[in-house]
Order: sequence, then structure tokens, then C-alpha cells
Amino acid sequence: MSATSSRMLTLLSLLQARRDWPGGVLAERLDVTPRTVRRDIERLRALGYVIDATKGPDGGYRLAAGSELPPLLFDDEQAVAITVALQSAPATGVDVADAAARALATVRQVMPSRLRHRIDGIRFTDTAVSDAVDPAVLEAVSTATGDHRVLRFDYRDELSRNAEPHAVVARGGRWYVVAWDLDAADWRIFRLDRMTPRIPLGARFTPRPIPHGDAAAFLSARTKGSDSPQRWPVYGEILLELPLRAAAPWLGDADGVDVSETTCRIRVGSWSWAGVLSWVLRFDAPFTVLGPPEFAAAARSLAARVADATPAGR
Repeated sequence: MSATSSRMLTLLSLLQARRDWPGGVLAERLDVTPRTVRRDIERLRALGYVIDATKGPDGGYRLAAGSELPPLLFDDEQAVAITVALQSAPATGVDVADAAARALATVRQVMPSRLRHRIDGIRFTDTAVSDAVDPAVLEAVSTATGDHRVLRFDYRDELSRNAEPHAVVARGGRWYVVAWDLDAADWRIFRLDRMTPRIPLGARFTPRPIPHGDAAAFLSARTKGSDSPQRWPVYGEILLELPLRAAAPWLGDADGVDVSETTCRIRVGSWSWAGVLSWVLRFDAPFTVLGPPEFAAAARSLAARVADATPAGR
């Protein structure tokens, strides 16, 4: 790639990154003269990009929306980012895998052979989400959320619901909308893959403060079955006969400290004491319950239930 073409790609990236750029700042970032910046701006305009200029001592440039889509220019890092993003589409939870594959093929066709060879080396398969969201549903719910309009929708096999959507949140490959349920007069979380929005949208509403300050924190708290996004309902401490370096990749939001070269102490939370026990059992290693007393009692009770469920001789 020539120095001029490379510089124009960098200039285009800068113009796309923020609304206004003083000419002197662009020249400094590109390590060229203001006159060279002006020539490069004219080259981009010839390619179809609409770039407005402002006059005066602090005059500069602004990339505006054009009437037609100009040629797409990507530097190497942008091409790699697009390749990874499009191949990761199945894991987003939105049913756009086929469209993403076609988009990647289209982008690849217009790339130079050098860059095409590089992105061809990036090949991986991402796991598709079984309950992917219809893009039309995501668009309808996002529009209602952005415009602050009441959303009418069918949910699972229930009757039509009416809610004020406040935020759309992606978590663990699923999409949710945090909304004020007008029928229940309370906050609710709805999965988008179970929704069928009804058009047209309803009346405008004034947004309410979301519990815990924002939608992600509210969803985290509800997912944990807790009143706080930072806390689980119960916590247990365990002495695990594994070095911390072996357990660390699987700790998640649990806390672990080394006790010796072969053991570590872990504090982990869950919805219930049974949940804590099931979490530690996945390590398939000896462990000791350290506390609290309620956790120890639940462990003894569960051990008795397991013994009763496996009679001797079977």
C-alpha cells in the first residue's frame, strides 16, 4: 500500500472517530503539513465522502452523511476486526449468522490479495445460541426503547402485555429488555426471543429510574436472586485440595487464595447452599466445608440424600 493510500485510510479513520477535527490537529496526528491534509481531504471527497470544512483560525473538517454509500476503505486492523466480528455473529444471540457470512464474503471479494490472504487465516467456529432473537424483534424493541414508547407484545403463550421498555441488555448470549410492566405495575425482565411485538407502538412515556441505577446492575441482581447486583443470596467457604493456579480459570466471580502448594481456600456465592455444593463438585477434587454453619448443615443433609438415593448393592 502506498504512503498516500495508507495516510488516507488513517485520515478517514480519524474523521469517523469524532465529529470535528481542527486542520492543525489532523496535520499533527498524520505528521504532515496542513496543505497535505487539504489535498487528502479532496481525494476523499472525490471518492464520494461528504466532508464539510469550517473556516477561521480554528477551522477544520467534519465527516457528514453522504447521499450515497461511498467505497469502503479498511486498514489492516479494521479488516481483522470486521472478520472476527462477523465470524462471532452466531454467539451474539441474534439470528444474523447467514447474513454475517454473506457480508464477510462480500467484504473479502473487494479486498486486495495481500489483505485477503491475511483474513483467510482467521478461521474459527463460534457456538450458535439455540434461542436466537429475530433481528426484526430486536429492532422493534430497540426502537420502542429509544423513542420511549409503550411496547405491546405477546410473551410465550401468555396474553398480550403492555410495558414501558427502558433498556435492552445482552448477557450470556441472550437478549433482555428491562421494562416497567404496566399490567403488574412493577419492574420486569423479558427475554426478546420469547417476545412477539405488536405494531404500531403505543404512546410516549417518561422514563423511570431503574432499580440499582442501571439496567445491567438490575439484571445482574435478578439473575443472582438477590437484592444487590454484587451479592448472591448465600455464600460458602471451602478448602479445595487443588492449587489455586489450577482452580483459577474456573472461579468466575468466586474469590480464591492459596493455602499451600496443593490447596486453596475459596469463597463462592450462589442461589442456594445446594448451588454452592454443585459448584465445587465440578472440580472433582476432595474438599472441606469451612462455613458458615448453615452451609455445613446443608452439606450434611445433601450427603444423606445422596446416600439414600444410592442403596448398597445397586
